[in-house]
Amino acid sequence: MHVSETRRWGPLVLTGLAAVLLAASTGLTAAAKPQRADPLQQQVDAIHDTGAVGVFAEVTSPHTRDSARAGTAVRGTGRPMPHNGRLRIGSATKTFTATVVLQLVGEGRMSLEDTVEQWLPGAVQGNGNDGGRITVRQLLQHTSGIPDVEPEIPALNSADGYRAERFRTFTPEQLVRLAIRHPPNFPPGTDWSYSNTNYILAAMIIHEITGRSWAQEVNDRIIRPLGLRDTSTPGTFPSIPGPHAHGYAAFGTGIGTGIDVTTLNPSMAVGSGSIISTTHDLNRFYTALLGGRLLAPAQLDEMTTTKPAPELGVRYGLGLGEIPLSCGGSYFGHPGELLGYHTWGGVTRDGTRTAVVYVTSDGGQDTQEAMSTLVDQELCRTRS
Repeated sequence: MHVSETRRWGPLVLTGLAAVLLAASTGLTAAAKPQRADPLQQQVDAIHDTGAVGVFAEVTSPHTRDSARAGTAVRGTGRPMPHNGRLRIGSATKTFTATVVLQLVGEGRMSLEDTVEQWLPGAVQGNGNDGGRITVRQLLQHTSGIPDVEPEIPALNSADGYRAERFRTFTPEQLVRLAIRHPPNFPPGTDWSYSNTNYILAAMIIHEITGRSWAQEVNDRIIRPLGLRDTSTPGTFPSIPGPHAHGYAAFGTGIGTGIDVTTLNPSMAVGSGSIISTTHDLNRFYTALLGGRLLAPAQLDEMTTTKPAPELGVRYGLGLGEIPLSCGGSYFGHPGELLGYHTWGGVTRDGTRTAVVYVTSDGGQDTQEAMSTLVDQELCRTRS
């Protein structure tokens, strides 16, 4: 969910000389260690070597499912990372939310050109913010100009804030009010800026149209039909159920791996970052989405039609980023971060190959680049 997560997308997308240099440095690092036959394990080890507490990755193709892990599930112990452990997927949640909105569009219950004011009268008004000028498309595409609420949430921004407010419950309406205390970043449709508030509003619109909560719709439209048994919408529940590694955050201090932040009421991230899942379930979701099982062709085209997102250094559609592949072409995916859990996942355009990796600590520039490299190399790899 963090804004900091989004600003790393640019360096994550390495092409040309930068990609060659990164590949070369990764190769030197691997060469200094005993060689292993499994390239996925080598890449996971390379991520762990950047300072991550724990790393887990899974890669799938039509006839294979490979995974690798490194580090520990709990800092200071010898407990290995759990196979198919659950994690907070952060902003990868946005792809689920956009999918539900586009399903409603396909059912004729709303339009991407509807305004926020049309569905949520008075919700976005004041300090120059005007929901009557903002469309649903602009919410999903991050071109609305609405300020991001994340800086207004103490639990996400400092260790003291986390300790004081990790159990606090927010309503979506409260979150929107916090965000629009600030003026818009730009007039709607004139620029691009990542804002979690956009997807909180999308969740509110889903509720208004269906009469059912965002969580109910995500469960009934995506999680249950796909049999994602380890995926959940936790609401205000602060713990991660089932097997999981602990998450750690340093809150930008750069001091070690930070404090244990596994416990968190994720209500501040409804629609934008609250889902709990696993690498396996995320891979299955991406396969179904790009394989056309969740959206009709017209809506999938809308989702995957991208425009430049200069803040990220990539292109962005409706809840999905489009990232160049070093072997040519591109893939779709979305990073995720919610306090101590960072994930990067991607899927080829035809939905046949997926790769998801996560770490359980903040991870600096080197960690993020190594995660991006893993996804790129695994999606480029020919797998039988």
